[in-house]
Amino acid sequence: MILAIAVSCQDQSITSVKQGIAEVNGTQLYYEMAGSGQPLVLIHGNGVDRRQWDDQFMALANDFQVIRYDVRGFGKSAMPVLGEKYGHHDDLKALLDYLEINKAHICGSSMGAGIAADFCLANPEYCLSLISAGPWVFGYYSPAAKDLYSVMDSVGKVFKKDGAKAASEHWIGNAVFSNSFQNAKTKEQMMDIGKDYSFWHFLNKNPGIVVQPLAAKQLEKLTLPTLIITSENDLEACKEVGNLMNEKIGNSKMVIMEDAGHCMNMDKPGRFNEILTDFINDL
Repeated sequence: MILAIAVSCQDQSITSVKQGIAEVNGTQLYYEMAGSGQPLVLIHGNGVDRRQWDDQFMALANDFQVIRYDVRGFGKSAMPVLGEKYGHHDDLKALLDYLEINKAHICGSSMGAGIAADFCLANPEYCLSLISAGPWVFGYYSPAAKDLYSVMDSVGKVFKKDGAKAASEHWIGNAVFSNSFQNAKTKEQMMDIGKDYSFWHFLNKNPGIVVQPLAAKQLEKLTLPTLIITSENDLEACKEVGNLMNEKIGNSKMVIMEDAGHCMNMDKPGRFNEILTDFINDL
């Protein structure tokens, strides 16, 4: 199913947006596309959906062909099926094939950054660059990462007891995350998106698989241009991952945004968009 709509944004020209459901890999992935030029894929973080990129989608469509989508189990995409293995990186490859896009800049935030890294490792021929915001790679472990995982382990219990709103509040307001969500508008936006999340991945044994060997163990194999965006108030584990990626990936650049937290694209959208656009244009 494909629908074409026109969207008008303040201070921007009217841009055609194509939205649809891609029936690929035995699932259904909801996607939206706008703009023209080099393709740029935006992959959202955990607990939210494509709306995390509201401040990027139309703004960046002035320069690129922007694709944002709901990862399997999030937003308008289908839920995983218990016992049926799948990989988010494989889903993305199938989506790009469906859209007839053979190369793209791959940008992810948090969990989406982990998916982006997996995709670039598994399918380097599809990638123009890797952009990791609130950087993450699967398989990373440290005391700070352990604290992060402990919060994730508790989210499902809160959801079962008190529902989606309480789970979202716990997700954003716990001791590990709270310092990284200092912007009231960002926190409100995250809560608004989070209340629509099913928390399926926290309530079920997720059959999802990731790239092997784990990305954290083979970062040196990433040779494509890589932009790492972290911030002063990013999660400690993500700061560590950013440093690790910058050390291991030969063709990498790291930017530390001031006065921003883990979702720096929402805290400082104008600055984030400028950093991303400058990086791609300089390639």
